Amino acid sequence: MKIVISDCDHASMDIETGVLGQAGLGFTLFQCKSEDDAIARCKGANIILNQYTPMTRRVIAALSPELKQIVRYGVGVNNVDLAAATDHGVQVCNVPDYSMDEVSDQALAMMLALARKLVPMAEATRAGAWDYQKAIPLYRLSERTVGVIGLGRIGRRFAEKVRALAKTVIGYDPVYVPNAKDGSDFIRAVSLDELLKTADLVSIHCPLTEGTRHLIDAKALAKMKPAAMIVNVSRGGIVDEDALADALAAKKLAGAALDVVENEPLPAGSRLRGFDTCLLTPHIAWYSEEAGLELKRKVAEEALRMAKGQPVRYPVNRLS
Repeated sequence: MKIVISDCDHASMDIETGVLGQAGLGFTLFQCKSEDDAIARCKGANIILNQYTPMTRRVIAALSPELKQIVRYGVGVNNVDLAAATDHGVQVCNVPDYSMDEVSDQALAMMLALARKLVPMAEATRAGAWDYQKAIPLYRLSERTVGVIGLGRIGRRFAEKVRALAKTVIGYDPVYVPNAKDGSDFIRAVSLDELLKTADLVSIHCPLTEGTRHLIDAKALAKMKPAAMIVNVSRGGIVDEDALADALAAKKLAGAALDVVENEPLPAGSRLRGFDTCLLTPHIAWYSEEAGLELKRKVAEEALRMAKGQPVRYPVNRLS
């Protein structure tokens, strides 16, 4: 099996070298930025470990029939054309469970920071002010309703954590139904419309697909309470950032926290940079030292399973 890494910005590839090396396998590391790069450099590869390089229909078709597997460094696979991969018999895999605590912790931290206005208050105090009244109004979290959009592994983990702080946890997911068997039945299942209208704080944990792109648009934001706040640690593009900026500017939304944006890094001229009610972090939710090491190991192990002809652990698409 010929294994290549299309791109990776990690400081070291020692873990991948160790995992694959134990089976007598090696790899070639590229830093492909475009479709043309991927087609030119990854030709002949049977397995591609992929971080950001676009794995489009054009790329997959050009690398077929040799290409058998694409393994993503991460949870999201929105840079991989799943339909094209399936059409060409390419197994796409991800690592959905490597940073569940990190991402849910980030969502919880951002929600608390918004609810208590920690960042603007810390900045004002550092600048010499000493006035709690600048934070008015603040509301008691134990009397608030938290809405969770997307009840996959991370969404449910976040719900478990915020449950101890909030009055009620409600959730929307078109597939998953909270149930007693896995202990998630404390989440009250509602429609997206009801969640937006009811929740005081909303946290987004769904994948980016054509169906969820701009799920939170001007119409969705208009349904939310003026005192409501929203957190997105999932994928940029789920929130319409222009609509969000409009809502914040008009004070039709009390606050937002984004760890992900549609175009990363966030453009210097983004209107979202101008609001002290908008907390921004640089797509850091996934990261801890432990999570980074686990991700690299699991990506390499998934590639190794394919190379050995074993069943993969984290298939994204279903091949016939």
